Amino acid sequence: MKKIKIPHTFTIVFSIIVFCAVMTWILPGGEYARITVQVDGTPRQVVDVDSFRHVDGVPQTWQIFTAFFKGFDRTANIIVFILMIGGAFWVMNATKAIDLGILHFMKQTRKLKRFRLFRKVGVENIIIASIMIMFSLFGAVFGMSEETIAFMIIFVPFAISMGYDSIVGVLICYVAAHVGFAGAVFNPFTLGIAQGLSGLPAFSGLEYRFLCWLILTVLAITITLIYASHIKKNPQKSIMYELDEYWRKRTVQDEEISLEKSRWATWIVYVLISSVLVYFSIQYPYTIIKIGNGQYQLLIFPVITFIFIVLGFFGGRKSVHHFILTLLLLTVLMLVVGVLGYHWYIMEIAGLFFAMGFATGFAYSMKADKMMRLFLEGCKDIMVAALVVGMAGGIIIILEDGKIIDTLLYEISQAMINTGKEGTLAVMYLIQNGLNILIPSGSAKAALTIPMMAEFSDIVGISRQLTVLAFQFGDGFTNMITPTSGVLIGCLGIARIPYAKWFKFILPFIIALILIGFLLLLPAIYFPLNGF
Repeated sequence: MKKIKIPHTFTIVFSIIVFCAVMTWILPGGEYARITVQVDGTPRQVVDVDSFRHVDGVPQTWQIFTAFFKGFDRTANIIVFILMIGGAFWVMNATKAIDLGILHFMKQTRKLKRFRLFRKVGVENIIIASIMIMFSLFGAVFGMSEETIAFMIIFVPFAISMGYDSIVGVLICYVAAHVGFAGAVFNPFTLGIAQGLSGLPAFSGLEYRFLCWLILTVLAITITLIYASHIKKNPQKSIMYELDEYWRKRTVQDEEISLEKSRWATWIVYVLISSVLVYFSIQYPYTIIKIGNGQYQLLIFPVITFIFIVLGFFGGRKSVHHFILTLLLLTVLMLVVGVLGYHWYIMEIAGLFFAMGFATGFAYSMKADKMMRLFLEGCKDIMVAALVVGMAGGIIIILEDGKIIDTLLYEISQAMINTGKEGTLAVMYLIQNGLNILIPSGSAKAALTIPMMAEFSDIVGISRQLTVLAFQFGDGFTNMITPTSGVLIGCLGIARIPYAKWFKFILPFIIALILIGFLLLLPAIYFPLNGF
């Protein structure tokens, strides 16, 4: 029997663009008027619910070829982010420091197996669960999404080193963060905006949302552990086994690593970074961290400075590899603080990793030309992922330019009329899941749908809080499967997982999440829940 060849991700995305172009010839054009409202002091463009009107459609033809250019322009921030991350980590990977860190970690975890409890539960299971809880919390608290792209280069080879496949690497980081994103407790990009547009107190309904987050996270961890155990027993059963040869070749063994002493350049980098951190500690001793409605004034920079000075000194004395791992730790800490305390986004995070790459090169005494060559090699290696992100952005361009995206929104919203509480809730929930395939941005979808959904919920007697929860689930679950998501396509590109293989693997999990999500919505109809 002839083996079915799975199309390249680029082919799949282009086929979707062509399909959307065909739809612009079939569906009538339409548009809503937009009005500007203030949400927590930020102006937002939202739909005027009663303003829909039919307009002349704009059937798309040759535009399928320019959609790539426009999509590239719209997603340029993510594309540049991917290239900068790829280049920076290529420089770091050339030092073998990450490989050393993974091998050292694996050695230490193997020692834990002498304890009966760890043998019974499984050291690897504890590691996977701990990492997933951390990233799920990041998604639930500050809406980690794009940031997961940077961690793919760490966790995919980490998963391979543990005897798993690249899919496990994506599950423990990207999927964990997006399950947390869906079950958000304080996520300002979805929950905060949606509640603001609904006229609800910011981050209200905390208790039940936390329960939902806990259930969804436990489900994600359970599925991951079952799959990881299955692959550990027989790696060849993985649908990525052949393609993961790329990662297996890059995974070094113990005897291939030899520690190198720190050079004078290592200590120059150490002194320079320490000086900069001391300066920031003096200038900005306190950092205000916002989590939900709470504000916490913390001595963040002084603590980070102390950690780096101590670990950097002792790491540098051990080897240049240990010092570079300290740089990586500093980068991750600065990322979390920057996002939570200083509202960093893609540009700032890309700059942070860019600086990390070159600090690594200098600490390793690389010549400038070699660093530049390595950086460009990293960009070249990851270029396909960046190009596919641009192509995926073209899907939305075709729908918008063809004037049918508002028509779709209007027609499916009419399906909620006269369906009763449960029916309205089910339709609302399915609409949010479906729209997420067309509009992967949570904040943009909130502006488009929440004003309309809030009115429908008032008519049928459903709490607006429940409407927001339906939006929240619908926005989060299908993020992990939609080809229009630049973050998903970027993560898959870095992990070298074809979209078709990912779709085949993740579809049952997404269906399970959608079903459980609906069951979690029902109690708010029948029972009095705080905030609902």
